[in-house]
Amino acid sequence: MPDSYYPEIRKLDLFASMQEERFRELMRGSYVQNFPPRIELITEGDPSDFMHIVLEGSIELFSSWNGRETSMSTLTPVSTFILAATIRDAPYLMSARTLEKCRVALVPSQDVRAVFDKDGEFARAIVTELALCYRGVVKNTKDLKLRTSLERLANYLLRQRARADADQFELPIEKRRLASRLGMTPENLSRAFKGLHPYGVRVNGNRIELTDTDDLAGFAKPNPLIDDPLS
Repeated sequence: MPDSYYPEIRKLDLFASMQEERFRELMRGSYVQNFPPRIELITEGDPSDFMHIVLEGSIELFSSWNGRETSMSTLTPVSTFILAATIRDAPYLMSARTLEKCRVALVPSQDVRAVFDKDGEFARAIVTELALCYRGVVKNTKDLKLRTSLERLANYLLRQRARADADQFELPIEKRRLASRLGMTPENLSRAFKGLHPYGVRVNGNRIELTDTDDLAGFAKPNPLIDDPLS
């Protein structure tokens, strides 16, 4: 991997505090590769040979079973996947594919495990990252099990508004994938958008406008124990 990528990767919490010697040891066997859109990078069930770092573009994590498929998450720079499989030396539980042209760093999993044993700061950062991922899974499960489809969509829109810091924003993913993320069919998602119209939700393609966020929040009842990504 060219040294020019090091500062960007170093900014990740996962690598920020580790020893410089260990960081370079970890990067020594790594490389960067460009991928076109719609390429499957990993397949669930395969051995976890690499930890991946998204440097450019966006990547979808998804899973399939019995002829059905669901979208699990969308990753943007700079982020890693799938860390748990790397540390456990276990098969991938999800597949990943590029949504657009992407640049991805691939770090050999055996090197990650070796440096984990040598660098205490790196080990602590990995534990923190895995804890955040675990809490994210719990929050997502609560969202799916405790809320109606209308409530899930309303809270999703409020989270996107907070990220955009504006009442008008573009959905970051296409509606078909959003429906899958929220546990709906595309038809149910369309009906849910119409169901939120009385709460000030206006839809024009992928463009969303929230004209009464207080009313929408009153219906959605956002909860930091479900909706706050940092808690």
